[in-house]
Amino acid sequence: MKIIHLLPSMESGGVEQVVLELGKGFSNRGIDNVVISSGGRLVSQLKHEGSRHIRMDIGKKSISSLLKTGRLRKLLLEEKPDILHLHSRMPAWIGYLAWKGIPEEFRPGLVTSVHGFYSVNAYSAIMTKGERIIAVSRCIRDYITEKYPKAQARNIRVIPNAITPETHYSGYTPTSAWLHTWHANYPELAGKFTLCLPGRITRVKGHLDMIPIMRTLLDQGIPAHAVIVGEAKKGKEEYKNEVLNAYDNAGLTPHTTWVGHRRDLRDVQAACSVTLSLTSMPESFGKTTLEALAIGRPVAGYAHGGVREQLEVFFPQGLVPVGDTLSMAELLADWYKTPVAPPADIPSPYRMDDMIQSHLNVYREL
Repeated sequence: MKIIHLLPSMESGGVEQVVLELGKGFSNRGIDNVVISSGGRLVSQLKHEGSRHIRMDIGKKSISSLLKTGRLRKLLLEEKPDILHLHSRMPAWIGYLAWKGIPEEFRPGLVTSVHGFYSVNAYSAIMTKGERIIAVSRCIRDYITEKYPKAQARNIRVIPNAITPETHYSGYTPTSAWLHTWHANYPELAGKFTLCLPGRITRVKGHLDMIPIMRTLLDQGIPAHAVIVGEAKKGKEEYKNEVLNAYDNAGLTPHTTWVGHRRDLRDVQAACSVTLSLTSMPESFGKTTLEALAIGRPVAGYAHGGVREQLEVFFPQGLVPVGDTLSMAELLADWYKTPVAPPADIPSPYRMDDMIQSHLNVYREL
């Protein structure tokens, strides 16, 4: 079997990580796996783990990108893949048009993956054109069937993202050198009940919900301390200033540490007491919460979206009604008094082998 994936680049990101994981899994099974993108820092790892990479700039959101359709069609006819897998909207348009231009008897099976709640319009509709459509969660499946009724529900397959067992496993602890640096940089965290809130500094991530949660815990005498991981995107600085002022007015500035963007989130989550998900809008999946659970750290999250689906399977005691900050604070207070931990074993369908095999099952259907 030969599989070709199309995506904008192989830079760091959720979609890119999934393609990297699929490539390693397929290559280990002797499958010819090819990625077409504009390149990026993950290309060397992709190649090292057995996949091929073909450089083609197919991610630029411009009508001019469609001029690459002919070149891609020629490449597909030369490569003769069994499956063409489309992971992002602009490459999907180029890939779909190239695929449609191939005589039907020579076309590869066409698969699209819907990784998020895309804006509902004709541009996004391309992700529902696959002969099989992979949704990364049940809520994404429901989004597809509700917003794109022309998509055939019988062609949708739910395949969640998965845990890399080599890097995320129960009992993981940071190195002593990392911990020394962490405690030296943030001495205010010593002896505290640390609440990690990862995610970009945007309104939907629930940073303002942290205020009543923290105030309730502190008023009970619990040494709670918020650890905010993430940065404000360019143009979102005004919202971050709003949050900083709100924390200051609530008396939380001494009880909050802003660590910015981190490439060592696994270590940060391992060093904190609890990871939180306070999003006002449902997450399409929520990889950071799954990773926290996998390394044995408890997660408390609002009961919607992909995070709800994870917790239902993995750690149901972490579910809290959406926006119910009082219940969240009560749950965290209980956990402070009686520490908890998720099960050591990663449950199906969140194991890496589950994700690899489920994709192969979809490909073989075609």
